[in-house]
Amino acid sequence: MTKYAKAERAALADTFLAVGAEAPTLCTGWATRDLLAHLLLRERHPVAASGVLIKPMKGYTERRQQSIARRDYAALVAQLRKPPVWSPVSNPLTDELANTLEMYVHHEDVRRAQPNWRPRAIDPGLEGALWNTVRRTSRLTLRKFPAALVIESPGHGRVSAGTGGREVSLRGRPGELAMFLTGRQQVADVALTGPDELVERLRNARLGV
Repeated sequence: MTKYAKAERAALADTFLAVGAEAPTLCTGWATRDLLAHLLLRERHPVAASGVLIKPMKGYTERRQQSIARRDYAALVAQLRKPPVWSPVSNPLTDELANTLEMYVHHEDVRRAQPNWRPRAIDPGLEGALWNTVRRTSRLTLRKFPAALVIESPGHGRVSAGTGGREVSLRGRPGELAMFLTGRQQVADVALTGPDELVERLRNARLGV
């Protein structure tokens, strides 16, 4: 079975090295070294990483991430390439489920923040894996949105979400839908149709974690 999380991890590591430690990313306030530190914290320091979701731990999480970010950049990239087998999110049993979307989205966070970025060809298998994630998570992500949302990707399928009411259609390739639904609406190449006020609200909604 193709390991899309592993392949995207390797591609992200290559991109980290290509752009350098201080390149911009789509993650507000983070250069590449900060995003890299976030990824390493997530899979190597699970207690510290809990501050992403648990507010009382947020300060500790930020301090640990900043500490990691100050280390040698090339050595940090080498660590990203080889996640520990004991990691809750990166062991052989959880890697594909936990990291395919994570590595893809953060790879695009780096790529799309560069002035000369271009769209890339996505492996059909990776697109299928990303669509499966979109299909699984979109209902939860958009469960409170006040519309009858129809999310569709040509050749992959469609899924409904939202609370019902007037219809809003969100259409695009799986990777672009993944970017949109993780809070990167402004850089996602999607078609969004429906009542103007709902379309505008969805484009500016706070989505993802």
